[in-house]
Amino acid sequence: MAAGIKRRAEGKAPSDHKGSKKQKTTFNKPAIKKNAIHEDSTGSGGEHDLEDFSPEETSPTSDDASSDRPPRSKSATKGAKEESSVAGGDKKFKVENTSAESHAKQRALAKERKASKPNADLIARSKKIWEKLRRKSHVPLEERKKLVEELYVIINGRVRDFVFKHDSVRVIQCALKYANKEQRLNITKELQADMRALAESRYGKFMVAKIVMEGDQEIKNLVIPEFYGHIRRLINHPEAAWIVDDIYRQVATSEQKAKMLREWYGAEFALDNKIRDDRLKKDEKPTAELSAILEASPEKRKPIMQNLYQLINQLVQKKMTGFTMLHDAMHQYYINTPAGSEEATEFLENLKSDLDDPSGGGDLIKNLAFTKNGSKVVCLALANGSAKDRKQILRVYRDTMELMALDAYAYQVLLTALEVTDDTRTSGKSVFSELSFESVTNEEERDERLISILTHRTGRLLLLYYLAGDAKWLVPPEAAPLLQEIHTIRETTSKKSPDIRRTELAAYLSKPLLEIVTRRADVLCTSIPGCQAVTEILLGTTAEAKDKQQACAAVAAICAGDPTSEEHITHLPAGGKMLRALCAGGKFDAKTKQVVKPEQPLGFSPALYSVIKDKLVDWATGPSSFVVVAMVEGDELGKDKGDVLKALKKGRKSIEKAAEGKEARPNAGAKILLEKL
Repeated sequence: MAAGIKRRAEGKAPSDHKGSKKQKTTFNKPAIKKNAIHEDSTGSGGEHDLEDFSPEETSPTSDDASSDRPPRSKSATKGAKEESSVAGGDKKFKVENTSAESHAKQRALAKERKASKPNADLIARSKKIWEKLRRKSHVPLEERKKLVEELYVIINGRVRDFVFKHDSVRVIQCALKYANKEQRLNITKELQADMRALAESRYGKFMVAKIVMEGDQEIKNLVIPEFYGHIRRLINHPEAAWIVDDIYRQVATSEQKAKMLREWYGAEFALDNKIRDDRLKKDEKPTAELSAILEASPEKRKPIMQNLYQLINQLVQKKMTGFTMLHDAMHQYYINTPAGSEEATEFLENLKSDLDDPSGGGDLIKNLAFTKNGSKVVCLALANGSAKDRKQILRVYRDTMELMALDAYAYQVLLTALEVTDDTRTSGKSVFSELSFESVTNEEERDERLISILTHRTGRLLLLYYLAGDAKWLVPPEAAPLLQEIHTIRETTSKKSPDIRRTELAAYLSKPLLEIVTRRADVLCTSIPGCQAVTEILLGTTAEAKDKQQACAAVAAICAGDPTSEEHITHLPAGGKMLRALCAGGKFDAKTKQVVKPEQPLGFSPALYSVIKDKLVDWATGPSSFVVVAMVEGDELGKDKGDVLKALKKGRKSIEKAAEGKEARPNAGAKILLEKL
């Protein structure tokens, strides 16, 4: 009815007096009949609310009459309402169906439709059980066991009917969570043939993830082979790609990973996976090493490289660059392309394809840095690239330096950038200014973040490598081969001497590192990594004598107090080793069996003696007696050396007692001191 009324209003004829002076028109209030109002109010059939009802629409007159009649004034309309109220016996407008009633009908209809579907009652009951089970802390153990038993009775044999619906798939996930080994295996077997379809489903992919994460190796071995032969298609699928890569990264064994990655090399390898039940194939251990495959079949090089590059390029163009499988494939491709070849050049250009993207760019290079083989790809690209390429790549990491320094793989990218870039001023400023937090104005926050880098297993490598060199305690074993490869490439791509590069980068680091030792020596010297960092900073930095003296004084100050106390630095093995090295004034060379001293004396022994001279005998007989030995053997004490020997002679009996071990284990340092006396 309302629709018809609107059409009448739109169809009014234009006024004949258009453009003429508007005349005031008066009219009498129309006598609105009771039955007319009743007819309109009920004729809508319950499709419209009272808000859609207009007094102008109550007139039973024709379209022509309504078009000739001028619009009512507000007072006339009000009067019409009053008369209508009187004529109707003070009855209010009444619509048969309100909006709430209409929605209730719709809900009831939807409920009827659900009830008519297969297994509707079972799904409804299982969802109620799930509602209880998901609130684990609110359900007693015995009640939970009964609910789980009931749930398995419901889903047994009907798992496929549940998993492809967004609201019931969570029931199966809940069942997997509380299942025993046999129940999980039964659920997996029911779904085994549907694994690919589930992986491609918007909601089903989470079911696949739940199965492989909750299941044992037997279940994983049932699931993963279902993807064999379809990896190339699935890795391009918007839903399946993520779950397939997660399985590859977190769940698959090395053999399963090899089979999955081999499919990137072409249809032949996908077909090879499909016939995995062939007896002749069972004894073979597949390899994903492209070099071995090309060596065995050199005639297949061209199609394999084309297939591999094509799939890599597809994912890069789609911005799907976070996959570990993609990074492994890129690594296999790059290490099998000759340096400087057309293939290598094209690959590097593809690697940098989004660096100039207005929306930000660099996602591929950022993602590569945080995986094992991805970081190797970037390291090799930096080593083989031009100076411009290195600058562009390093710029991408400007906002992620701290995160990369603390990552197990990404730190290698920053270290490689420092090792192969000849412009040490640019590379040092780009990396070290971020890792020393020069832009942080809060001194306390800056110090805490720098200490976290200096005491981190991988983070400290970037700051101490140019002070300590290739020390075994500093360079992780897994990083050494990559560094060696980078150094080999650097011989043909770099013009600067490695020694000059190291000296220049160490000079850039000296000031911020000495400042942190001066301010926070008490914090650094409480841990093994901190003590190692302090040793390398004081012995390896090149700075003004004044700055080093302040740092030495700060370290010596923490040695004050009673050396017999368990909390004293002398009882920390790393602390005693640090103090001994600093008193020696240089680093010990294992090859020559001598201490290599810097050109500028450190001067730590005089600073330490001024703090501990009243407790010197306690130091000589304690766990850090070798610190006193280093002071005596060194040449930094000068005139104070005589005072040291004099004080030790006064405590000779205590030193002899410690050397003989009458009260405890013999003190080797005390024995050496007796010889010196």
